[in-house]
Amino acid sequence: MATRETNLINPNAEIVASSQCLMVNVAAARGLQSVLKSNLGPRGTLKMLVGGAGQIKITKDGNVLLHEMQIQHPTAMMIARAATAMDDEVGDGTTTAVLFIGELLKQAERFTSEGLHPRLITEGFEAARDMTLEFLDAFKVPQPKIFHDRETLVNVARSSLRSKLSQDVADKMAEAVVDCVLSIAVEGEPIDLHMVEIMEMQHRQASESTFIKGLVLDHGARHPDMPTSLENCHILTCNVSMEYEKTEISSGFYYSSAEQREKLVESERKFTDEKVKQVIDFKRRVCQAGDNKTFVVINQKGIDPMSLDMLAKEGIMALRRAKRRNMERLALACGGTAVNSFDDVEPSVLGYAGRVREETLGEEKFTFVEDVQQGKSCTLLLRGPNKHTIDQLKDAARDGLRAVKNAIEDAALVPGAGAFEVAAYRMLQRRKSAVTGRARLGVEAFAQALLTIPKTLAENSGLDVQESVIKVEEEQERDEQPVGLDLTTGETFLPAAEGIWDSPSVKKQIISLSTVLATQLLLVDEVMKAGKAMGKPAQDMMDEE
Repeated sequence: MATRETNLINPNAEIVASSQCLMVNVAAARGLQSVLKSNLGPRGTLKMLVGGAGQIKITKDGNVLLHEMQIQHPTAMMIARAATAMDDEVGDGTTTAVLFIGELLKQAERFTSEGLHPRLITEGFEAARDMTLEFLDAFKVPQPKIFHDRETLVNVARSSLRSKLSQDVADKMAEAVVDCVLSIAVEGEPIDLHMVEIMEMQHRQASESTFIKGLVLDHGARHPDMPTSLENCHILTCNVSMEYEKTEISSGFYYSSAEQREKLVESERKFTDEKVKQVIDFKRRVCQAGDNKTFVVINQKGIDPMSLDMLAKEGIMALRRAKRRNMERLALACGGTAVNSFDDVEPSVLGYAGRVREETLGEEKFTFVEDVQQGKSCTLLLRGPNKHTIDQLKDAARDGLRAVKNAIEDAALVPGAGAFEVAAYRMLQRRKSAVTGRARLGVEAFAQALLTIPKTLAENSGLDVQESVIKVEEEQERDEQPVGLDLTTGETFLPAAEGIWDSPSVKKQIISLSTVLATQLLLVDEVMKAGKAMGKPAQDMMDEE
């Protein structure tokens, strides 16, 4: 009826009626599910994305795939946007969310094809979601002292990174990621991951990526006589121009002899030289002879060649045109304060670094500011032989940093390897009798959908899917322990004992978001592509233009 009415109002509207609408939405969700299914878990496969200009990206990170893929179907696009928004919020769980949404719609289709109204299924989904979230709070393992438990944090990072990188690279990156978070974190306060600078150097192997207690700047000194390595360094961060600048208004200078021109050039130079001399005098005050102290200037604005020459003669390492974000991080890492003028500058504005060195890589220079005093900012240095390896490391590093941050802020962890999903399935089977009427079928569908995670993990590891899930279920019933599936042997084991952990906040987001989105898609009974422009004749549109 609604279709006929819509066509009367707008004869050019494209409509998918209620009988086909659910099939279209389920097909889109299952299509997206089938693309990402093989990527789940540490034994998942990789996808190669090729851009229009031949760029290559190899990844199995669900968030990257959904961002980079060209998705045209409106339902699939809606699921992809919701999943990537979840990644922005908690940093992980994108692939799991897509699989769970696809499985919820697949299970719901079984009952709607037999005539059950979607509204009753959604009521069952919502009841099952509430029971599962309540169960999650009881199932998670509190970790009140996790901030001081480095080994557990490394296990958390390793669990996240192994699902995106090879095992040996993930294990080394896990150490570096935990060092980064602990370096900037203050117990009881929110963690700002923007204080971790992720720097790339295209050389050596991915396994040589490392944590730097300090900063790595992607430029170096611009004078051949400047020192390239200093120790016990005073760091002066400033935003002062040490070069000749043109006037802001259009003006001209006229002179009638060479002497007058020389005087003009001399007066222009004198203005800049005085600022450089202030820096040199300040250096002589704070670096006394015999105290082995050195001096480094890092300036956000420019330093001209003559000024660089004066600083080099004093043994000062000077870097110009530093990025603004690095200026903020330098103050947090080394201490001190950035100055806007050299007048009356005091030693209290200086920061300190144990070592400052320059490293040249081809035509690029990198400056390492290491062994810093304050350490409220740090660098994760990513190394790799080519661009796509570094991109893969960078995507994984972000997820690893978020996993450690979530673990500290939640002060709790959930055993991984499919243990929670199987335990939640068993709980729903026991408690579904509390839901009356046909909505109970929605709880049954939700419980079956939860098993898609352990089933997919088993499938991607080359194991027998049904046998693996039944093994875990029987073991949990026998011991009442959070038993998971060992993807290497196919046997059951305790994930907590092996250090395989998931984040409670990620699980909570997956359950909540997937249920809301699956519910909305089930209740859509008509898809209409009928914008305002579609109902107008072509001539009317041309007249308006």
